Amino acid sequence: MAELPRASAWDTITLLTDVIIPTLGKGVIIRRPRMVGLAERLGLDSRAVRRMQALRKKYGKGPLITALPGRRQAVLLAPDHVEQVLAGAPEPFSPRTQEKASALSHFEPKNSLISKLPERTVRRAFNESVLEFRCPTHSLADRFCEVVAEETKILLAKCGAELSYDDFFHTWSRLVRRIVLGDGAAEDHELTDMLAKLRRAGNWGFLHPGRPKLRDKFLARLSEHLDRAEDGSLAGIIGKMPKSPEMEPTHQVPQYLFAFDPGGMATFRALAVLATHEQEAARARTEISERPAKDLPFLRACILDSLRLWPTTPAILRETTQDVEFDTGVMPKDTHVLIFAPYFHRDDENLSYAHRFNPDIWLSEKPGGGWPLVPFSGGPAACPARDFVPMIRSAMMADILKGHRLGLKNPERLDPSKDMPGTLDNYSLKLTLEIDR
Repeated sequence: MAELPRASAWDTITLLTDVIIPTLGKGVIIRRPRMVGLAERLGLDSRAVRRMQALRKKYGKGPLITALPGRRQAVLLAPDHVEQVLAGAPEPFSPRTQEKASALSHFEPKNSLISKLPERTVRRAFNESVLEFRCPTHSLADRFCEVVAEETKILLAKCGAELSYDDFFHTWSRLVRRIVLGDGAAEDHELTDMLAKLRRAGNWGFLHPGRPKLRDKFLARLSEHLDRAEDGSLAGIIGKMPKSPEMEPTHQVPQYLFAFDPGGMATFRALAVLATHEQEAARARTEISERPAKDLPFLRACILDSLRLWPTTPAILRETTQDVEFDTGVMPKDTHVLIFAPYFHRDDENLSYAHRFNPDIWLSEKPGGGWPLVPFSGGPAACPARDFVPMIRSAMMADILKGHRLGLKNPERLDPSKDMPGTLDNYSLKLTLEIDR
């Protein structure tokens, strides 16, 4: 079997400078707002996609082995290889990579994502059960939509005619605490702040010494909320489940709170796109008038396409546990594998809609027609909240759109007659709200 293609030292440097460093700079565990704004102004994500396309033209379908000293790093360039890697979790493509373990250990060291077998199997099953993986509508959907409606009503009364991301996210964090931990956690802003500080440390991975005292305080506080097991919340579901020592619920739930953070970013971006895309906004309003808040497929599709355009998980990481054969060569054991989602989502050499808002692709039986559109990863290690979080997002979008016409300050940023920007700084977006009479 032939060897996999190897990047030159120069191409490895350009991969680092154009793709990896900007991605790390924006923050992979929690975003750095200034860096996100800089990335939009400089077009860094668009440049990263072009760099990946150039590597494909030069080296073929890959996987491409880089020339990093002391580390065997592969980058995927072909869609069928993405499918092979994602389908091969947890063996031979383990989701537990060194980078991920060093980052998540700052606040959830026993989380399923970084657990070894057999504990990973138990913890993954626990998460799938709580979040009702593969169920578009959660069994507590009605209660959760009530929480969303209550919080959104307060938000709209407070913000008046203009909605900033800061105001939106404050409400989003509050409703997330109520949904995950119960009404008793609604005002626990300190819990969210503690997690944010720990996630900032996680951005640095093994380069940060960690904050063990803060982590212990956070986990203890979280455990108190879980022990309350309030009905009508995920904590209530957890409280009624049979437990085993391997489950470690207190180390799984931080990931739920973590996952909702980028969920808020994607929701606000989707609202901003609808504010400038009148045809899609009209379809959304019609759907809202005809269907319950827990079942809004078109609004979910809008959110999914905002995630395609601006992935909140741009780097999907795996690590080989044994030698693996590809159609182009053998990838050795202990190879780190990078799937750079923006490259596949925005590949205008293969996707005619790469830079346009196109929610209809998510309403087909096979979105992308087999092309790897992977906002929630994929395969056996796909995000177990991939149905749960969009349900909450679409319910909140519906409550904001209901009775309002949205506008966007500086609408030229999302002009539907032009390509959507490679990066969209959600922190600087401002929506205008006009009562729809």
